[in-house]
Amino acid sequence: MSETTLLVIDIGNTNTVLGVYRGERLEHHWRLTTRAEGTVDEYGSMIRHLVAMAGLDHRAIEGTAISSVVPPLTGVLERVCQTYFDQKPLTVGPGVKTGIAILYDNPKEVGADRIVNAVAAAERYGGDLIIVDFGTATTFDCVSGDGEYLGGVIAPGMGISMEALFKNASKLPRVELVRPKSVIGKTTVQSMQAGIIFGYAGLVEGIVRRLKREFKTPPRVIATGGLSTLIARESDVVDEIDEYLTLDGLRLLYERNRKER
Repeated sequence: MSETTLLVIDIGNTNTVLGVYRGERLEHHWRLTTRAEGTVDEYGSMIRHLVAMAGLDHRAIEGTAISSVVPPLTGVLERVCQTYFDQKPLTVGPGVKTGIAILYDNPKEVGADRIVNAVAAAERYGGDLIIVDFGTATTFDCVSGDGEYLGGVIAPGMGISMEALFKNASKLPRVELVRPKSVIGKTTVQSMQAGIIFGYAGLVEGIVRRLKREFKTPPRVIATGGLSTLIARESDVVDEIDEYLTLDGLRLLYERNRKER
């Protein structure tokens, strides 16, 4: 069976992450700023340009898959796939075969990105799992050893917290999310960076330890998302960093639903 060339798109509140798979290999990936007001032609020309810059003919794309937590952009990117790549995308949502049981009280409430992460982590790592995704929100998702999505925790993301400081404290500046040299900041900027970086490391450690008490066997902790490396370096509870876990979940869901398309 020949390897499918697949375009996957994860639409987040802050960033939209794209990848091109050839079979199971992620060969190219990009991170764009999410613009809820972006049009089909704006996104289409941008994505097709990125694909071309990677040395790929857009006609080589044989399938597309989308997860989205930004409803106004879901239809926009679906039309991009149809208009610019001549593909009807698989959009993660009700009716999509996931291969996992979702034990939320109302499964429709679970964000598509959280389900995609759970699918990818269960396939790649197996066993009991906690997935920590550092995005606009920081989410903690629990998966049982039987491949069941158990639920989790949603906390404000680091970017949101930093912006809240900047907007609500008149003398505090907007700062870059980088690790300061010391926990004891010698400037206002360093003090803010220490509060966010080390504060979030403590938040992750505290929530993960509480979640672990809910498991009968110790779960493996997987960190993903654009800021996963930054925080995982400061924490002793993360076992694996898998920055593109969501993209791999989209690939898996496309394959699982391929025969039904």
